[in-house]
Amino acid sequence: MATRFDEDNRIMREDDYRAILAGVGSGEAAERSMDELAGLAEADGIQVIGQMLQPLERPVPATYIGSGKVRELAELCEAMEADICIFDDELSGIQIRNLEEALDVRVIDRTVLILDIFADRATSREGKLQVELAQLRYRMPRLTGFGKKLSRLGGGIGTRGPGEKKLETDRRHIASRIDDIRKELKKAEKTRQIQRAERRRSGVPVVALMGYTNAGKSAVMNRILAEEDRADQEVFSQDMLFATLDPRHRKISAAGGHPFILIDTVGFVSKLPHHLVEAFKSTLEEARDADLLIHVVDTAREDRAFQMEVAEEVMDEICGTSAPRILAYNKIDLVEEIPWDHGGREAVFISAKTGENMDDLLEEIEKAITGGSVDAVFLVPYDRGDVVSRLCETGQVEEMEYEDTGTILRGRFPEEEFARYREFVMRKEED
Repeated sequence: MATRFDEDNRIMREDDYRAILAGVGSGEAAERSMDELAGLAEADGIQVIGQMLQPLERPVPATYIGSGKVRELAELCEAMEADICIFDDELSGIQIRNLEEALDVRVIDRTVLILDIFADRATSREGKLQVELAQLRYRMPRLTGFGKKLSRLGGGIGTRGPGEKKLETDRRHIASRIDDIRKELKKAEKTRQIQRAERRRSGVPVVALMGYTNAGKSAVMNRILAEEDRADQEVFSQDMLFATLDPRHRKISAAGGHPFILIDTVGFVSKLPHHLVEAFKSTLEEARDADLLIHVVDTAREDRAFQMEVAEEVMDEICGTSAPRILAYNKIDLVEEIPWDHGGREAVFISAKTGENMDDLLEEIEKAITGGSVDAVFLVPYDRGDVVSRLCETGQVEEMEYEDTGTILRGRFPEEEFARYREFVMRKEED
């Protein structure tokens, strides 16, 4: 049974493909990485029938695992009737070519596997473009490794003539398509910037759910929606890696009556390809401008400390280290004892599945989005339109009226704005 791929190097799923995994390294970190690779394969509908871990400090340049292990792997693939071999690190074009010739099965790496999952899960136009961009950027330096067919001569419309090699034609076409996608993504980014600006002007805080893939971010959003009797607006949630790709927005009003926009974002994973992070930066920038980040952690995972480290590295890169965060340990219904390995930081322990302690999370969100703010009523003279604009931009204006002497604004405002424009304060509302 031969594995077939489409023109974008995505795994075609007409059959149940059987894969053998291969990696380099030793110890707990290497075993954890291989387990995660198996999870990724499962998420992509691939049956894992075997694994091989070569205890090397670093991959072999020509064949990744060394010539002896390649022969052993070839025998294993033949004996187990494998269709595909998946390697735990990014392979070069030369490595791909050498391995496919030696193994006589299709060879892909962790990056192609992740890209295939993303291509299958992307639903929005922008998400599909971002996946395609990452795929093309991956393929460009590896054209020589995608089979001898790419060295055939090409000709006809769109080429320089019958003497041009197909490899050069493909490279030129890929470069052109990358430019087109970047232009389309820039247009989409402008639209999103306008939307973010409108949200800021509305004064409604933005809260982003972030964390390692399959930590339960979508489940947390759905539980909050369920608390508001809005089950019809729930997002897709399933116990699998990368169940969510495109960000989802929902307006929530459960935090003490103070509304906020809740964003569900794509999860992170170890060895996440840098060009994939780059491609999705525009989407993740939704979280960069958030007023609060909720770092959701899978409490039931033994390697949760490692997953937290990976997630926080990406969060720091995207959102900066100063962004306010709440640490939310999810899935406490799956553990007998709650672990207290959160480094002394403030944390809440919740179960999105059962709803346990979700009120604690909402209370922490309310404290964070209302902290340092004051409920007040301003009376601003008509000749101070700059003050009205400033208060509307920085505060949460609930009501605006026009009197003979000026504009009355009632709502919640940052303490610094309250102090700056104290001369226009009619009264400070008491809780």
